[in-house]
Amino acid sequence: MESQRPGSPSPGRSQPINLNRYATKKSLAESLLDMALFMSNTAQLKVVLDQGPSSHHYSALVTLLSISLLLQAVIGILLVVMAGLNLNVVERQWRLNQLNNAATALIFIIVIINILITAFGAQNTGLQAARTPL
Repeated sequence: MESQRPGSPSPGRSQPINLNRYATKKSLAESLLDMALFMSNTAQLKVVLDQGPSSHHYSALVTLLSISLLLQAVIGILLVVMAGLNLNVVERQWRLNQLNNAATALIFIIVIINILITAFGAQNTGLQAARTPL
């Protein structure tokens, strides 16, 4: 019995991996994670807005959360466009690579923004709002 080489199909599988399907699934998973962060940032923005301008770092938090939400919407659109393009078409691979690089750069920026949001204490603001009587 010969050993399997890396990258060779498994014994019960005769077809190679469909890269287009793999990329589409990857984009879908990334979109779902982006949606979870979008909902979290929306909830944080609601809490900050409910507290009003008297809360600590109000304008910084509103600005950072708004920028994060806007960039997440742009990434969502990018991912939908990327999922619709066929990776197996050689002429589109360069375009898909550029879109993927743009999405990766925007995700990095969103991570930095969300670190700043955490540093300014949006979570603490939410805890204070939950403790105040209605």
